[in-house]
Amino acid sequence: MAALTLRSVRELLKRVDFATVPRRHRHKKKWAATEPKFPAVRLALQNFDMTYSVQFGDLWPSIRVSLLSEQKYGALVNNFAAWDHVSAKLEQLNAKDFVKEAISHWELQSEGSQSTAPSPPSWACSPNLRCFTFAKGDVSRFPPARPGNLGVMDYYLMDAASLLPVLALGLQPRDIVLDLCAAPGGKTLALLQTGCCRNLAANDLSTSRIARLQKILHSYVPQEIRDGNQVRVTSWDGRKWGELEGDTFDRVLVDVPCTTDRHSLHEEENNIFKRSRKKERQMLPLLQVQLLAAGLLATKPGGHVVYSTCSLSHLQNEYVVQGAIELLANQYSIQVQVEDLTHFRRLFMDTFCFFSSCQVGELVIPNLTANFGPMYFCKMRRLT
Repeated sequence: MAALTLRSVRELLKRVDFATVPRRHRHKKKWAATEPKFPAVRLALQNFDMTYSVQFGDLWPSIRVSLLSEQKYGALVNNFAAWDHVSAKLEQLNAKDFVKEAISHWELQSEGSQSTAPSPPSWACSPNLRCFTFAKGDVSRFPPARPGNLGVMDYYLMDAASLLPVLALGLQPRDIVLDLCAAPGGKTLALLQTGCCRNLAANDLSTSRIARLQKILHSYVPQEIRDGNQVRVTSWDGRKWGELEGDTFDRVLVDVPCTTDRHSLHEEENNIFKRSRKKERQMLPLLQVQLLAAGLLATKPGGHVVYSTCSLSHLQNEYVVQGAIELLANQYSIQVQVEDLTHFRRLFMDTFCFFSSCQVGELVIPNLTANFGPMYFCKMRRLT
């Protein structure tokens, strides 16, 4: 009986076609090299849930859902184009120039009030910037920008909160300006739009990001300005700028590399939460302190620096500001004063949602009705 059963099994095995049956490989495939079990966007969200739920408490669920939702944009009008015609077109879309509205609101308050509101020089918004946004709750989108009659693009689409550090910098005519971490170029373009830069140094260590910056300048800025002495594009290590050109600039923007919170939740490419970049991410606060210190050293005594990130993390924001100020006081005997931006924040509360508990500086937090940011910025004055 056993012999009959064995023969039946052998006959069955001969009839089966094993060509389509996948064979087990002797060595397992290394799936992690091509398809990680935990994508970087998921690791980022896990990290944020652990840290920001503590930092923001009851506010975190609202911020979280806003970060995961579609971002809102503003249209920065290109003053090198036919800006009046461009502004009229944007107004037809029912968008409003939030900078113009904020300044107008302040002027009306000043005329009708006997209070001692700060005069413009004390909070010093950079001039000539026109940026259109849709009202709170309006999720309309701007059409893609196109070249105008003058051969340059009409407007630049950006997170409107990214304009606040440039506004806070308070450029004055004939200023010598440094954008220490300039790429990809939105804030550099905004600095040029003010018409105040006698000379603008735009620097970024990454050559690939510098290429993006050059592309934006080529698309938005006339050739005679690009080829002249007004704009200088470099690719140096920003941490050494204080040694290279110390005590040189009237205004310095230090928009440092950070965890780029919104990008980290949506894009795998260049995501700092990849496992291979863990050490780089952990070293970010140190790098940020070094860059801010270099920016302050590059500033003339009496000049101003604005530090900014697109992160919610107080470790990358307030703590970095305090660390850099202590570093300059201890190692260089240089005194730095943090400027009060309370009045500046009030100007733009109709457009953005601000976090009310920053130790120093201001923080725009994402909100579904005004889904800009995150954007942290802090203004400092070098005293000595």
